[in-house]
Amino acid sequence: MNSDLNKKMFASLTLFVAIVLLPALRSPALDWPQWRGPNRDGISLEAGWSTNWPKEGLKQLWKAEVGTGYGSVAVSQGRLFVMGNAAEQDTVYCLDASTGKEIWKHTYACAAKDPSWYHGTRCTPSVDGDRVYTVSRQGHLFCLAAATGQVKWARNFTNDFRAQVPFYGYALSLLVEGEFVIVEPAAPGASVVAFDKHSGKMVWQAGSDPASFSSPVAFDLNGERCVVVFTAAGPVGRRVKDGTELWRYVWKTNPEIHAATPIVQGTRVFISSGYGAGCALIDVSATPPRTIWKNKKMRNHFSICVLWKEHLYGFDEITLKCLDFATGEVKWEEKNYGKGTLMAADGKLLVYSQRGQLGLVEATPASCKELAFIQAIRLRAEYPGKAERQTWAVPVLANGRIYCRSQDDLVCLDVH
Repeated sequence: MNSDLNKKMFASLTLFVAIVLLPALRSPALDWPQWRGPNRDGISLEAGWSTNWPKEGLKQLWKAEVGTGYGSVAVSQGRLFVMGNAAEQDTVYCLDASTGKEIWKHTYACAAKDPSWYHGTRCTPSVDGDRVYTVSRQGHLFCLAAATGQVKWARNFTNDFRAQVPFYGYALSLLVEGEFVIVEPAAPGASVVAFDKHSGKMVWQAGSDPASFSSPVAFDLNGERCVVVFTAAGPVGRRVKDGTELWRYVWKTNPEIHAATPIVQGTRVFISSGYGAGCALIDVSATPPRTIWKNKKMRNHFSICVLWKEHLYGFDEITLKCLDFATGEVKWEEKNYGKGTLMAADGKLLVYSQRGQLGLVEATPASCKELAFIQAIRLRAEYPGKAERQTWAVPVLANGRIYCRSQDDLVCLDVH
């Protein structure tokens, strides 16, 4: 009788683990479903991953050719999504996140050439439930079935809004917010547009600000859901429900390149741009927005800072820096990485140089404490005898794996 009771208790415990604990171990919170992660802030909720890296480098689980591009990856429900271009055709790839095996791909004609030789795609796909959304450098917007790649709906900025493709092409990673997909065609009367995410029907269009290269981010202001877009004229705040302009802040950069996604904390918005412009922290609860501080100590060219425990970590052109968020004071700086990108997880920074090197750094204002430094991926030469190509893609940590992209290839490294 005791034996039967023990068997029943064991069966009940097994069922509890299967129903409660195993889903928690595969929590979507460990996925990276869009540009800058689950909360669009460059921070992963993942903990317990290995930070004891061998000197010879991390184990490479797989490598894949994904075409030419600068966009990062999205990881959701065991799938990885990335974009690349080859022979003037864009391809949206869906790969098995653990093996790199191709699940499906969607290909369409799209010019890849860039006036400054930064050819290829820019967008990081956005996954929402059973759909994935992408934007090409020429303004092709697709909603695809995440499982199969079937086209659910598509739009084209130049056809729909008579938009003029920006000089360096569209570089935004679209925002899925509630029932909307929010993009920036930067056309007259359609600087920002919201589509119904299910049907692709336009819900609203607003503004005539010229295009820049940033991505929108949503936040709460006075009890309303809002979105901030960093246009060529400066950051502009709008209501999500109808696009009504709430505030704007003049920010000039020469040339008009604003690539860094704004960082929002409460009613404070941090913006930064390169080319000598600098950065500012503004209070958008005031009308017009009030400048809290402004300096040239953080000039984000293509990279975006991470805000962790009231400190900003990011690239001031070629220098990795830590700034006090409240004051703009520099806490430390490190030039070992050159230009690069970064993300944060569990109090650590994954710092990825444009030369394909990956560093692990403590996210602390005390000093730049480097825990590891490896060559994550080898970059191809532009052509024989010439310099290596550069990588500007943000590294991604998801479910015990780090994904690093070069301009042409993608590698998966093990940190379980």
